[in-house]
Amino acid sequence: MRILVLADIRFPLERANGVQTIETCHALARRGHDVRLVVRPDTFRPPRDPLTYYGLPPVASLRIEAPSLPATPAWRRPAYLLRIVRRSATAAEADVIVTRDLTIARVLLALRAVVRVPVVYESHGYAPVVSAEMPSLVSTATAPTRTKLARLARRERYVWRHAAGYVTITEGLRLELESRFGPRSSVAVVPDGARVPANATVAREMSTPPVVGYAGHLYPWKGLDVFLLALARLEAIRGLVIGGLAGEPDLDRVRTMAEKLAPGRVTFAGAVPPGEVAPLLRAADVLMLPNPATRISSSYTSPLKLFEYMASGRPIVASDLPALREVLRDGQNALLVEPGNPSRFADAILRIVRDAALARRLASAALAEVTNFTWDRRADRLERLFSPLARRGAVGGSRS
Repeated sequence: MRILVLADIRFPLERANGVQTIETCHALARRGHDVRLVVRPDTFRPPRDPLTYYGLPPVASLRIEAPSLPATPAWRRPAYLLRIVRRSATAAEADVIVTRDLTIARVLLALRAVVRVPVVYESHGYAPVVSAEMPSLVSTATAPTRTKLARLARRERYVWRHAAGYVTITEGLRLELESRFGPRSSVAVVPDGARVPANATVAREMSTPPVVGYAGHLYPWKGLDVFLLALARLEAIRGLVIGGLAGEPDLDRVRTMAEKLAPGRVTFAGAVPPGEVAPLLRAADVLMLPNPATRISSSYTSPLKLFEYMASGRPIVASDLPALREVLRDGQNALLVEPGNPSRFADAILRIVRDAALARRLASAALAEVTNFTWDRRADRLERLFSPLARRGAVGGSRS
């Protein structure tokens, strides 16, 4: 199957979007599909090699293309859209087109008379809700106008109704979209994934002193503030934070907060290449996923760190949220606690630190179950959605 993946992001990208995109494409290519990933050029000079950056070996059937775009930022997106429309209009290019960009999906579907290849949209959240919540979650985000929210809602409805295939990363998101727009065919719930080492093991003993780890972005809506407030209650325990770009406002904020709440007890590893995250996670004794209870965290997120945590062989303490409960079960493969409550997180961490048998049981269960969430399993789930669409497209095309 020939799969054209469209991602209007500079590449490689340090954020989860980039990791999920390349890991999915690489896994599909390993399964024998011809995958073409079209991105924006890297802004680093000299440009970085994406596969080297992400720690992935070359695959002959995966090609990453970064067409040159205008230097003026305002023209880059229109130029990218124009290029991919021209590319997508050639049926010989692909059997299926995949994107997680709502605007790209909408444009291609509006040109169905020209773009005759089945289009699959992968949703990571209902756009009007995400846009409305962002100003309270990220300091640099601006509040959307009513006009923008209405436009996003129309775009969501159109893509839901007209895309040949539809992917959501959580069951909660699928149910929400179905309640808004009605049922549709060719929709699949496909969570994110992780690399799972063949020799992954569960730690037998705690470090002295024990270390609680967190990996990911430092935005308040990711819950790192809760992580630090919990650590402040655990005077005999150290913290490890993996993530945070130099010059990022939140990095200075959380460093200051850490020094105030847990002076000398928090190590900041900084942003590291994706391939270097796993060894750092295994350096921790407990891993914490402290997402607060926002609409995005509650229903839309399938965090990469969740599956990376499971693959690390370390016990997990996470917020008790519907999206996380699609994977985690309290007392079985993790401890789930009230979101946003540092005291509850601290109690759960102490429970694990003091009970070695519990720590091993939780970590062992998570490690056993993460085999259902490898990138190869993700590619398999996508393949089962794409294959019938590609066959239908080959005989004239179809829309749900």
